[in-house]
Amino acid sequence: MVTISLCMIVKNEEKTLGRCLESVGDIPDEMIIVDTGSTDQTKMIAARYQAKVYDFAWIDDFAAARNFSFAQATQDYILWLDADDVLLEDDGNKLRQLKETLNPQVDIVMMRYNLGVDDKGNAVCTFFRERLLKRSMNYTWQDPIHEYIKIEGNIINSDICVTHKKIERKTARNLEIFEKIISEGRILSDRNCFYYARELYINSRIDEAIQYYDKFLDTEGGLLSNYIDASIDMSNCYLSKNDRGNALKALLRSMEHDLPRAEVCCQIGHLYKTAEDYPKAIFWYELATTIKKPEESWGSVVHDCYGYIPCMELCACYFKSGNLAEAIRYNKKAGEYKPDDKLVLHNQKYFETLLGSVVSKN
Repeated sequence: MVTISLCMIVKNEEKTLGRCLESVGDIPDEMIIVDTGSTDQTKMIAARYQAKVYDFAWIDDFAAARNFSFAQATQDYILWLDADDVLLEDDGNKLRQLKETLNPQVDIVMMRYNLGVDDKGNAVCTFFRERLLKRSMNYTWQDPIHEYIKIEGNIINSDICVTHKKIERKTARNLEIFEKIISEGRILSDRNCFYYARELYINSRIDEAIQYYDKFLDTEGGLLSNYIDASIDMSNCYLSKNDRGNALKALLRSMEHDLPRAEVCCQIGHLYKTAEDYPKAIFWYELATTIKKPEESWGSVVHDCYGYIPCMELCACYFKSGNLAEAIRYNKKAGEYKPDDKLVLHNQKYFETLLGSVVSKN
């Protein structure tokens, strides 16, 4: 059995830290909590869970804080989490089992990161992160914002998920760090060009976001998944300006980097559907239904785009086009993905009523 150090950096996380630590329970052999300047009860909560609490003066650098937390670890592997993350019960049990069986030759265990769940507990959007790392490999975090570890060594994918349960987002903080970097004359990497564009987008600085998304999409040094996400984000920026032409062009730019993704096909389908161009909408939604979900891809995956969403949209498009049989067929297919979905059941009842009315008239 391997041993695990849990390493976290926190600041004013009294609303979420207890929930996080409760969810990991007795899995870690030690808990390292690095506080970057809390003024609430965060450190007291950490102490209740017998965590080792360290202070670290905040210097607008997440990588520096995480590297400090890693330096305090003493166990075989390091598990890192944020305070608004949790391990659901099933995932906690899987991690306990992994701890018992993990081959010590493994350097990194990749785990899915769930950005929220639906009302049935199913993941909405996921991507992989380097979540469990062998301490002896001395991995270090890079970049002061949207920090990352250069992934190398013996790496395995796991079906364990960490679930993000954010209460509130500190929207200005990340943007301020980026703008400090720029004001100091430092050049943004291709990767950070993407993340800066995203922070501008989140903060409703749309024209600037478009500028940096455009700049990023002309680079070659980013992650494939970032190019797909940038195309979708840039399209949404243009849609917020009611510029449908450039919104479509932005989505098509994703195909300069990869084959069509279902997320992109659904976005293009939506553009045509809202323009009431149903034949073109149907083409893109039907294409989405043929694309295999990239289960092992480390990039983000919006799961409903690989089944439920295109089927529901095809139901609507075919109904609007006067093809009731195809509308009913795609509503049934959507129900195969979500049998108890309220919209699927509503449509089913409506179609039954409609067909009954037609039969009675004849």
